[in-house]
Amino acid sequence: MSTSFATRSPAVPRAPGRSGGGRPARVLIGTDTYPPDVNGAAYFTARLARGLAGRGADVHVLCPSPCGRPHVAERDGVVEHRLRSLPSLAHESVRLTLPTGVRGHLNRLLDRLRPDAVHIQNHFLVGRMLASAARVHGIPVVATNHFMPENLFDPMRVPEALRPHAARLAWWDLARVLSRTEHVTTPTPAAAELLAGRGFARPVEPVSCGIDLVRFRPFPGSAPAAERRRTRARLGVPDRTTMLFVGRLDEEKHVDELVRAVARTHGVQLVLAGRGAHRARLAELARAEGVADRVVFLGFVPHRDLPDVYRCADVFTIAGTAELQSIATLEAMASGLPVVAADAMALPHLVEEGRNGYLYPPGRPGELAARVGAVVAEEAERVRMGAHSRMMAARHRLEDSLERFERIYRNAAVGARP
Repeated sequence: MSTSFATRSPAVPRAPGRSGGGRPARVLIGTDTYPPDVNGAAYFTARLARGLAGRGADVHVLCPSPCGRPHVAERDGVVEHRLRSLPSLAHESVRLTLPTGVRGHLNRLLDRLRPDAVHIQNHFLVGRMLASAARVHGIPVVATNHFMPENLFDPMRVPEALRPHAARLAWWDLARVLSRTEHVTTPTPAAAELLAGRGFARPVEPVSCGIDLVRFRPFPGSAPAAERRRTRARLGVPDRTTMLFVGRLDEEKHVDELVRAVARTHGVQLVLAGRGAHRARLAELARAEGVADRVVFLGFVPHRDLPDVYRCADVFTIAGTAELQSIATLEAMASGLPVVAADAMALPHLVEEGRNGYLYPPGRPGELAARVGAVVAEEAERVRMGAHSRMMAARHRLEDSLERFERIYRNAAVGARP
């Protein structure tokens, strides 16, 4: 196999993304979800692929076709190998790859590309099949886990009584696939500890999803309040103190707690950016709580407008209890927003209590409302917390994450232990 990611002498640094033989290093990323899918794993994978390509790597992505028809396309410097697919029962934006004929296609693709490393983003159909084929071809496999069973229970309609058994089976299956790879990463230390706590015996390295600090940043200049008013007007958001959530409006996100919290605050509105199965239910809850006029549904926000959505808010709020990192929270922090988050899973890694925001006990919207009130009570305090959020986000630079993955690929390619 190729040794494009061979180790390099510290005294003679090599340009990122270049092989020892002079050609660009080649990576094949396998994923069951990729844009136009709307979820954190899809966004991370796209940023990883495009970021590596921007650093000089030859990047290929194997993923389901959004239209069902197999095809190859190049976007943003990344070659997408789209597999034949059909709609899934799990989520409206996720499609399932048809396994028929995929093994032969993977063998031909690996023979032709001879990637220096394969990087799977999940252990479902695409990741599982690609990892198996790569082992046959002697190509090292790196795996990143974005999965928690809780994220599938609602869309898969798993009965409450069966969920503990389904979770154990899901963790066992995940460990079986990941144990056959050369290196395993996950976005946060909490996510790594979760895998260990579920019986996964291999080392797991936390590597942040990373954040683009140039794209996501506060308003420049000396008049941010005026800019915020203009931005709200452009997006159709009333000019009021705003708590914001960006993400899927699905069960495991517990957005209902945000709606109940805004009903317990004075003069604050909730802006929800995203789609999901619970949108109608949340709208009904807002009417029942008497705050339909203070809950704004933006729906799906185009990628180009997302930075302005964060900049039009005063505080970012998130109630999810199954977050392995939360890219949206990182984007909000990079945009200079204080954060009020559920004290669950990996979210505490993104909140320094009283410095960039507050944690609240999950399931207690009254306490969420009290913490939001504490953040927005004084503008100077809100600005101070937002600046600290921005400083914390700087620890998650996308470039640092890309560089770390490049080193992992190199070490895997030469058989070294990362």
